[in-house]
Amino acid sequence: MPTIARVLETALYVDDLGRALAFYRDILGLAVLDTGARFAAIDAGQATILLLFRRGAAAEGARMPSGWIPPHDAHGPAHVAFAVDADQIAAWEEYLLLNGVMIESRVHWQAGGHSIYFRDPDGHSVELATPGTWATY
Repeated sequence: MPTIARVLETALYVDDLGRALAFYRDILGLAVLDTGARFAAIDAGQATILLLFRRGAAAEGARMPSGWIPPHDAHGPAHVAFAVDADQIAAWEEYLLLNGVMIESRVHWQAGGHSIYFRDPDGHSVELATPGTWATY
């Protein structure tokens, strides 16, 4: 059987693309790779991409010069987790609080990892997680 290497990209659907882009770029410090009227592509580290789609903008799919991207969309709060070094979790928490981002939850995992959870401007659950969160991380 062929194997999967990793998740390459994940998508969140947002009501205000500019506001969401500012949060992930300016608050979380992620680099913007591409933007358009319907989406933004963000470098989420280690060859992973976070796609932000204006809600409804991908629901009809997209014709590309080289092919077709099938329709997709979602409603309601979703979840995304970013990997951070264990020695950085306290600094992240302080930084987020200083920037007006309220911590919703803190979890100390059985394997030794730590997570903090907060919301982006569209209400999506965002997690920063250290090694020891999963058996594979």
